[in-house]
Amino acid sequence: MSAPSSVARVAGLTHRYGRTLALEDVSLAIPADCMAGLIGPDGVGKSTLLAILAGARRVQGGTVAVLDAADMTRARQRSRVQPRIAYMPQGLGKNLYPTLSVFENVDYFGRLFGQARAEREARIAELLHSTGLAEFRDRPAAKLSGGMKQKLGLCCALIHDPSLLILDEPTTGVDPLSRRQFWHLIDHIRRRRPGMSVLIATAYMDEAEQFDWLAAMDAGRVLGSGRPDELKARTGCDTLEEAFIALLPEEQRRAHRSLVIPPRPPQDTGYAIEAERLTQRFGDFTAVDDVSFRIRRGEIFGFLGSNGCGKTTTMKMLTGLLPPSAGEARLFGKPLDARDLDTRTQVGYMSQSFSLYSELTVQQNLELHARLFQLAAREIPSRLDALCRRFGLTPYLAERAGALPLGIRQRLSLAVAVVHEPALLILDEPTSGVDPVARDEFWQLLIELARERGVTIFISTHFMNEAERCDRVSLMHAGRVLASDTPAALCAARGSATLEEAFIAYLEEATRQSVEASLPAPADEAVQANPVASSPSHGAFSLRRMLGVALRETLELRRDPIRLTFSLLGSLLLMFVLGYGISMDVEGLRFGVLDQDQTPESRDYVQNIAGSRYFVERPAVLDAAGLERRMRSGELSLALEIPPGFGKDLRSGRAPEIAAWVDGAMPFRGETIRGYVEGMHTQYLRDLAQQGSGAAETAAAGIQVRYRYNQGYQSLYAMVPAVMPLLLVLIPSILMALGVVREKELGSITNLYVTPLSRLEFLLGKQLPYIALAMGSFFGLVLEAVFAFDVPLKGSFLALSCGALLFVSATTGLGLLTSTFTRTQIAALFGTAILTMLPTVQFSGFTTPVGALEGASYWIGQCFPASYFLTISRGVFTKSLGFADLASQFLALALFPPALTTLSLLLLRKQEK
Repeated sequence: MSAPSSVARVAGLTHRYGRTLALEDVSLAIPADCMAGLIGPDGVGKSTLLAILAGARRVQGGTVAVLDAADMTRARQRSRVQPRIAYMPQGLGKNLYPTLSVFENVDYFGRLFGQARAEREARIAELLHSTGLAEFRDRPAAKLSGGMKQKLGLCCALIHDPSLLILDEPTTGVDPLSRRQFWHLIDHIRRRRPGMSVLIATAYMDEAEQFDWLAAMDAGRVLGSGRPDELKARTGCDTLEEAFIALLPEEQRRAHRSLVIPPRPPQDTGYAIEAERLTQRFGDFTAVDDVSFRIRRGEIFGFLGSNGCGKTTTMKMLTGLLPPSAGEARLFGKPLDARDLDTRTQVGYMSQSFSLYSELTVQQNLELHARLFQLAAREIPSRLDALCRRFGLTPYLAERAGALPLGIRQRLSLAVAVVHEPALLILDEPTSGVDPVARDEFWQLLIELARERGVTIFISTHFMNEAERCDRVSLMHAGRVLASDTPAALCAARGSATLEEAFIAYLEEATRQSVEASLPAPADEAVQANPVASSPSHGAFSLRRMLGVALRETLELRRDPIRLTFSLLGSLLLMFVLGYGISMDVEGLRFGVLDQDQTPESRDYVQNIAGSRYFVERPAVLDAAGLERRMRSGELSLALEIPPGFGKDLRSGRAPEIAAWVDGAMPFRGETIRGYVEGMHTQYLRDLAQQGSGAAETAAAGIQVRYRYNQGYQSLYAMVPAVMPLLLVLIPSILMALGVVREKELGSITNLYVTPLSRLEFLLGKQLPYIALAMGSFFGLVLEAVFAFDVPLKGSFLALSCGALLFVSATTGLGLLTSTFTRTQIAALFGTAILTMLPTVQFSGFTTPVGALEGASYWIGQCFPASYFLTISRGVFTKSLGFADLASQFLALALFPPALTTLSLLLLRKQEK
C-alpha cells in the first residue's frame, strides 16, 4: 500500500509503443502536498508516465498506485479515483475546444463531472476571476493567446477541486511574461487549496529550480530524484542543467564540454538580410505587422518569442516560401524573388518540425538533397563524407531517418540544410525538445559555421539561454518586433539582470499588464475553493454528462457553417442530381430514317414510330456513310433502314424486312430500344392486317395487364423513394465518423480518458446532434419529393418518419463504429463511404429486390439497414402502407442501433495503449 506521504507510487513500470521502449523498469514514489516535477528532453517518457498516472494510458507492465493507493490497472479503482485527478496534456489548448467560448469550455468540463447549473456557474465565476479571464468569457478559445489558453486549460482542470493536478509541459511555447504569470497563478491556487498535489513535466530547467521535488529522466529511465538542491549537491553542480548533464550516462556526456562562443570579428561585411516593413495577413488576421530589421553577414541573429507570435511566418517570407502582403525583403543586397534560383541557393532552411523523408536512410536523404540542389555528381561523395564527419553522422548512415534519436535527427536536418554550402542559414526552433548535451553539440556546429565559414545564421528560439548566445536578438510579440540589439544591451536598457527579465519588461510595456496585475485582489484569498457544496454523481450512466456532450457537439456544429450547411443541404442537393439522373425511363430517343422507298407506306411506317412518346425523329439519313457517322457521334440512338420496294411488298401481301440499327454501347438502354421497336413493329402489322380484313383477330384467351401501383409506370416514383435511404446512409454516417475521429486528431479525446465520462455517454452524446440533423434532412427530402418531383405520399407519414428515425440512428451508428477503429479523418471518410455506399446500392434493393439476390449478396442485403428502410420508403410512397403492413421491417430496423452501439462500445477504449 502507498505510504501516506506519496501521492503516487510506481514500481517496475514498463511501456512500449510497438518496438519503441518508452518506459523501462521505472520505480518512483512521488511525494504528496508539494510541487513535484519530471525533467528531461522530449521523448524520454515524461508524457507517457504522466498519462499513465492520470489513467489516460493503459498500464502494460508494473504496478501504479495513485491517491489512496488506488490500483490504476483495475478499471473499478481507476474510475473511483479519476474524479479526483485533473490532467492537462502536452500542447497549447490540446484539451480545449477551439470554437467554444471560454465560459462554454469550462462549463462543459463541469458537466462532465456531474455538477448542477448553479454550482457550475459559481465555480466558473470564481475560476475566471482568479485567472483574469472573466473579461474574455465569451471569446472563442481559438482566439486566445498561448498564455490565456493555458489559463483556460487550468480552469477546466480545476473545475472539480482535484486532489492531484497533472500538468504536461504547460508553458512550452509560451512567452516569458505569460509563463511567469502561470506559475504565480499556480502558487496562488495552491495557497487556497493546501491539500492539492501538483505534478509537472517541463523542459525548462529554470522553472524546475522552483519545484519542491524532481525526477530526472532519460531514455525511459529515472536518472535520479530529490529536491533541486539535493540533485545539485549530489552532482557538485551550480545549476540544475549542469546537474542533469552530470546524471546522464557516461557515454552520453563523455564528449560534452562547456560551450564557448568566440566574439564576432568587428568588421563591416555588409548585410545578409534586410527586412523593410514586412507584413503578412491571412484574411482579417495580421500574423506579421510592419517588421523591420537588418542582419549582417556572418552574424548569429536570434528571433525570440512565443508560439504564434509570427517568427515562423517571418522566416518563410525571408526564404521566399511565402510572399509578403506588404513590405520588402532583400538577401545579400538583392530584392527577394522566390523565382530567382540563384538567390535561393544561397539560403539553407531548417523547419520547426522534422521535414525530411522518414522512410529513407541518412545516406539517401543527404544524396537526395545534394541532387535537388544540383551539386555536380563527382562532388557529392566528398561533400557528403565531409558533412558526415563534421556532424557525427557516419555511424548512422544506414539507419532510417525516422528511427533516429531526436538529437541526431536535428543534426541530420542541419546537414541537409547546409549540403549546398549556403551563405545564409535560417533555423526555426531547431533545438526544441532536445536534451542539453545534444543542444550544446548543435550550437557548437552553428558557431563553427558562423565564425569559421562566415555563414549568417538566423535562428528562432524560446530558450533564453540560447538567445543569450546570439550576437544580436530581436524580441517579437503579437506579430511586432519590440526591440533588437545585443543581449547585453537589451538587459542594460531595462536595467535587468537577465535577458528573460528584460523580455518580460518589454512585454509588460507592450501589453500594459504585469504579473501582479494578472492575479486576483488579496481580498479574494478569503473565497472558499468550493463556492457551492456538491456531491456529484459519478455512476455508471449520467444523463447530465451525455447531454453535456450533445450540447457541446451542437455548439461546435453551429459554429462550423460549412459542416452544418453540408449536413442540412447536401442531401437536398444530391436528391436533385440523383432524382433526375437515376431513372429507368427510356424516353425521347432520337432516331433517323434512311428511307430508300419513299412511298406512302414507308412514310406511314415512320410516322407510327415518330408519334410515340418514346421516340423523337431527327432529319432523314441520306446514305449509309451518314448513318454510320451520326450513330458514331451519338446523335442517333436508333436508325431505321427501309429498303426499296417496301410499299409494294406490303400491298402484295409479302413481309418486307426493315433494318433497325440500335446503339448498344449501353446494354440496358439498347435492349429497351430493341423491345420498343419490335413491339411497335408488331402492333403496326396487326393494325395493317385489321384494316385489310375489316375484322379484328380473335384468340382463345386474352390477358389484360394493369399496374396495381405506380399506374403511370414512371421510374421517378420508384427511384426518388429509393434515393432517400441512399442519402440518409451516406452523409449522416460520414459526418458522424468525422465528428469522433476529429477529436482523436485534435487530442480532445483525452477528455474521455481522464474524466468520469463513460464510453456510452460519449457515444450517445456525440450521436444525438447528428440524428437530429439527419431527421432535418429527411423532412427536407420528403418535401422535395412531394413538391419538386411530384411524387405522391400515399401512406402514413408518421410511419415513414418513425422508420427514418430508426434508420438514421443506425446509419450514424455505422459512423460511430467506423470511428472506433480509424485514427484519421481521411481513413474515416473513405472507410465509411465504402461500408455504406456499396451495400446500399448493390445489395439493399436499390435496383434489384433483395429476395432476387443469391448467396452472399442476399445475406449482405439482409444484414444491412438500408434494405429495410428502402422497403418502408417505397411502401409508404407508392403502396399506401402503414405501421401494421411494415411491422417486420420496423422490428428488423430497430435491432440495428443497439447492436451497432454495442459493437462501438466493445471497440472504443477508455484508455490509450
